Amino acid sequence: MKRTGFIAIVGRPNVGKSTLLNAILGEKVAIVSNKPQTTRNRIVGIHTKGEDQFVFIDTPGIFSPRNALGDYMVKSANTTMQDADAIVLVVEAGRPAGDVEKNVIDYLKNNDVPSVLAINKTDLSDANEIADTIKEYAVLHGFDAFVPICAKKGEQVAAVLSECSKFLGESDWFFPDDIVTDQPERQIAAEIVREKLLRALDKEVPHGIAVVIEEFTDEKTMLRIRAEIFCEKASHKGIIVGKNGETLKRVGSYARQDMEKIFGIKVYLNLWVKIKENWRDSAHLVSNFGYREE
Repeated sequence: MKRTGFIAIVGRPNVGKSTLLNAILGEKVAIVSNKPQTTRNRIVGIHTKGEDQFVFIDTPGIFSPRNALGDYMVKSANTTMQDADAIVLVVEAGRPAGDVEKNVIDYLKNNDVPSVLAINKTDLSDANEIADTIKEYAVLHGFDAFVPICAKKGEQVAAVLSECSKFLGESDWFFPDDIVTDQPERQIAAEIVREKLLRALDKEVPHGIAVVIEEFTDEKTMLRIRAEIFCEKASHKGIIVGKNGETLKRVGSYARQDMEKIFGIKVYLNLWVKIKENWRDSAHLVSNFGYREE
């Protein structure tokens, strides 16, 4: 008897949602960094085990938007919750519930949606903090399960999966059993480049970056990829390129290595940096750069 279910992974920015998704799948489908608001699009991860197919949806972190891109990201997260059969709310151990968590809990109560509370980053807290976090959230809502985890180390991730299996319903699968994501290869390539930029840069520059794949050609023995990196200021372009082009070269080298591992073929990667001032404030440009409602 085949079973399946759509499970949204939600929470505030930088709480470890993408790390949890990657840990569940056993491979990388969502980019991660120590910068908040890393995830911009909904990322679907598919885990098929026996007769069960879990369709996990990693969402952008929920926050107070300040521009058109932020509006898109928050709307994407909210829409995902509405489409889900169950929700995994990821929080940090020792961090009190804020407006983001309370709004998600209100949604759970008003719509009677099954839910798991995943208390992440247990490696950075102690048993008392974890216990206090569970007590606080138990008062706020009757979650179906409370699971302390360390997604980064893969600890207790199997327990989250076990709890989520209770929410699956009898149904034919929506995806073949041999795929782990529905992301197009172009999107995967763009996100890999953006991840390397997030890790190489700091402060406000990463949030003003978009990556668009302008060429993706399969030449049988090699993928030829041209990616255009858009930033908002001329000064940002200089930072991205770096002295003598060193930063861009480093980003390209790391991105190419990841692509070759994921795609299983040699990659020739060509990166270009362009300026689109204040693109995050333009709904038109946000849509053109791939952040559009489905």
